[in-house]
Amino acid sequence: MQLLQGIQGRPVWQAAERQSCDVGQVRIRVVAAGLNRADLLQLAGVYPPPPGASMGLGLECAGLISEVGAGSRWRVGEAVCALLAGGGMADEVVVDEGHVLPVPEGLSLEQAAVLPEVYATAWLNLFQLAALKPGERVLLHAGASGVGSAAIQLCSAFASPCWVSVSSPDKLDYCRSLGAVGGALRGESMAAQLQEQGPFDVILDPVGASYAPLNLRLLGEDGRWVSIGLMGGRMAELDMGLLLGKRVQLIGSTLRNRDAAFKRELLADLQREVWPLLASGRLQPQLSGTFPREQAEQAFASLASNQVVGKLALRIANGM
Repeated sequence: MQLLQGIQGRPVWQAAERQSCDVGQVRIRVVAAGLNRADLLQLAGVYPPPPGASMGLGLECAGLISEVGAGSRWRVGEAVCALLAGGGMADEVVVDEGHVLPVPEGLSLEQAAVLPEVYATAWLNLFQLAALKPGERVLLHAGASGVGSAAIQLCSAFASPCWVSVSSPDKLDYCRSLGAVGGALRGESMAAQLQEQGPFDVILDPVGASYAPLNLRLLGEDGRWVSIGLMGGRMAELDMGLLLGKRVQLIGSTLRNRDAAFKRELLADLQREVWPLLASGRLQPQLSGTFPREQAEQAFASLASNQVVGKLALRIANGM
């Protein structure tokens, strides 16, 4: 079995031992895996997997079940996708059966491979942690990203208007095509443009420190600010009087290092609330490109260019 690992800053296929498939687990023959910014950070050596997780790259994959543990609800041959803490870019994975979801009807395995991480992230942070309600106004930074693309569609499906910040007019048009009401381009005028469109009830922010003072100004009373990344740094100075006066909730959130039970409950919620919308076509996987396994390095370079909208996938094997 081969596993894609970060070796001196490069993705390299390496031989790996097969894991046993025990009670409560399934083995998946991987057909495709989604790329995420966390993979870039792991590749750079700044975001290692949590203890006990595979050292391989890949937080989500899709394929066919090839083995099940005793008493499993899954069957050999079923097409599924899975959320992982690492190691999804491999010939096969062994995963908690509660971290597995069926491939929504009508979708390919490549499309399904880019669903679990972004929809789990968007659902957890907007609807569970921030308790987003219909009619509340949402600001999504990095709106054209994989998480942003999922979040825009979820906001639209659950009747919460959303705005975005993005880096180019093309990305703003893309976000509007998914259901965003409007937004602003990153730059000197971004703050003024967003203040005209605010205040917002919820802000989902993968940027971090550089946007922190702005987020606080843009939120309305009882606003919720969910911080999910540090692309813009980790140290910021905040006006605590403004935070107190507005009764703002600042929520720090990660998904990768959550325990297995938490992820089982989260994915059960996704299957109940979100998967029917994917099967009906109300939500769409935003797969903008697929690379063969031999071009893993090119796939990571494309993601790192910040020119991608939506998601990229790595094709590991041919589907059936």
